[in-house]
Amino acid sequence: MADLMENEVLRAFATYAAIVIVKMMLMGPITAYFRVTRGAFAHEEDVARKSPEEKKKLLRTDPEVERVRRCHLNDLENIVPFVVVGLLYALTRPELSTALLHFRIFAGTRIVHTIAYILVLPHFCRGLPYILGMLVTFSMVYRVLSTALIL
Repeated sequence: MADLMENEVLRAFATYAAIVIVKMMLMGPITAYFRVTRGAFAHEEDVARKSPEEKKKLLRTDPEVERVRRCHLNDLENIVPFVVVGLLYALTRPELSTALLHFRIFAGTRIVHTIAYILVLPHFCRGLPYILGMLVTFSMVYRVLSTALIL
């Protein structure tokens, strides 16, 4: 393990993977905040102590809560592949500067995407970061396949 942590690319990957994982984990509490502040709950047990009339009002969907949930789902669809592919990419021993560029762009795009999604900014404000993040992941996939492809 000590030998692995001497690899600067792996250390950089671990840093940026941790950043985007923490960012993704924060989406759960943000969703809970939106549920509580919008009074929109998904499960009967969430409103168990309320009267039947209050339950009818509280057991509902809310567009803003759904927006945050979709943002969280988008993180799951993008960050999990980044972590898997990024680790494989780091093991191909790319140049540190190239690896840092990949990792930083990806982390930045996920943060910008979330801000644009939650603040309801114009579509290109979240579409562009989404596309850039995907391109980074595909670039790493290409490196992994071109370095380690054995058929």
